[in-house]
Amino acid sequence: MSKKMGFGAVLAIVFGSQIGSGIFVLPATLAPFGMFGVFGWCIAGSGAMLLAFIFAELCSKFPQTGGPHVYVERVFGKTIGFFVGWTYWLVSWTSTSVVIIAAVASLSVFLENNTPQYIYLLLEIALLCVITAINCKSVNLAGKVESVLALLKFIPFVLVPLILFCNFDSHNISISPKYSDFSAINLAIIVTMESFWGFIGVECATTPAGVVENPSKTIPRAIIIGTLGVATIYFINNLSVMGVIPGNVLAVSKSPYVDAINLVLGKNTSIFISMITFIIMVGTSNAWTLSSAQISLGLAQEKLLPAFFAKKNKNLSPYISVLISSIGMIPILILSKNQNLSEQISSIINFSVEIFLMVYAMCCLAFIKINIDSQKFFKIILGITAFSFCLMIIINSSLYSILIASLFPISGIFMLPFAKRR
Repeated sequence: MSKKMGFGAVLAIVFGSQIGSGIFVLPATLAPFGMFGVFGWCIAGSGAMLLAFIFAELCSKFPQTGGPHVYVERVFGKTIGFFVGWTYWLVSWTSTSVVIIAAVASLSVFLENNTPQYIYLLLEIALLCVITAINCKSVNLAGKVESVLALLKFIPFVLVPLILFCNFDSHNISISPKYSDFSAINLAIIVTMESFWGFIGVECATTPAGVVENPSKTIPRAIIIGTLGVATIYFINNLSVMGVIPGNVLAVSKSPYVDAINLVLGKNTSIFISMITFIIMVGTSNAWTLSSAQISLGLAQEKLLPAFFAKKNKNLSPYISVLISSIGMIPILILSKNQNLSEQISSIINFSVEIFLMVYAMCCLAFIKINIDSQKFFKIILGITAFSFCLMIIINSSLYSILIASLFPISGIFMLPFAKRR
C-alpha cells in the first residue's frame, strides 16, 4: 500500500486550505453593490484561477517539497528563496493558530455563556494535539482525514444554496442608494480584491510534492480543479444568501449566512451552523498544519533550515517539523485569552493576506522569468497579469498593514547568516 497521497487527498487540501470562515461573512460585504458585487467577486475568482494556473505550471516544472520557495530559489537564487520560504513558513503556522481559536469558538453553542477562558484554551490545545498527532503519524493519514473533512464541508455548501434558491428574490439584490452604478462597480472590484483572503491557500497543495504520487501531474490537476470548485462554491453561496435577505438588511448583518438559513429553515439551526463551522475550521487547520511542516521540510532539504527539520518517520511524516510548528502555536493560543493581547494578535493575523500576496507576487516573477528565457509570450502575459493582480491588492492595503506584513520577511535576517553557513 502506497504511503504517498493520491489525487483525492491533494484535491481535499486545495478545498481545505481555501474554504474558511470567509464564506459566512462575504455576502454582507458585497450586499451594498448589488449585482456589481457578484461581478466583482467573479473578478476575484478569475484572479484566483490565474494564480492556480501559475502554481500548477511551476509545480509541474519543479515538483519538489516546499512549494513557493522552491520556484523562487531556482530562478533568483538561494538568498531570495530563503526569505520567501521563511516568510511563508512563519505565516502558515501563525495564521493556523487563529483558525484553531475560531474552531473552538464555533462550539460556544454547546457551552454556557460564563464558561471560563481556560476551558476554551484547554479545548484549543486538545484540538491542536489531535491535529498534530494525525500529521505526526503519516502524511497519508493526514490526507485521508482531510478528504473526509472536505466531503463533510462540501455537502452543506451544495445543499444549503439549493434550499436558499427556492426562496430567491432578485429584488433583494439592489445597489445602495448612496452609490451610482459607476462608483458601485469600482468599489465592488476594490472590496472583492481586498476580500481575496477567501482564496488564500490556492498554492497550498504544492508544498507536499515529495509525498504525492506523480506530483508533476497530480498536483497541477488538483489545483486547477479544486480552485475552480472553491470559486463555484463561493459564488453560489454568496448569490443565494444575497437573494434571500434584502440588501439593506444584509449589509449590516454580522452573520449573513446564519441569518439566511434561520430565515428559511427557522431559528433552530444554530447547532447545524456551529458544526459546519467547526468542520471547516478543523479542515483548514489540518491542511495548513500539513503544509507548514512540508514548507520547513523543503527548506531543510535545501539546507536553509537546520537538518532536524528534515527528519521523517517510516510513514514519511516530517514529525519534527510538525511538532515545531504546533509548539509555536501554543503561545499564541495562551496570549489570545488576554482581551487586549487578543485584539493585537487578531490585528497582526489580519495582515496575513498581504504576506501571502507578497509570496504569490515573487512566484509570479519567477514564472515570468522562466517563460522569458523560453520565449513563451502568452505565458509571460499571464504571469504579468497575475503579478499585477497581486500588486493591486497590496497597493490598496493601508501603509500600516504593509509595514506590519514586512516584519515577517525582515525577521529572516536573523536566520540568514546561519542559512548561508549551511
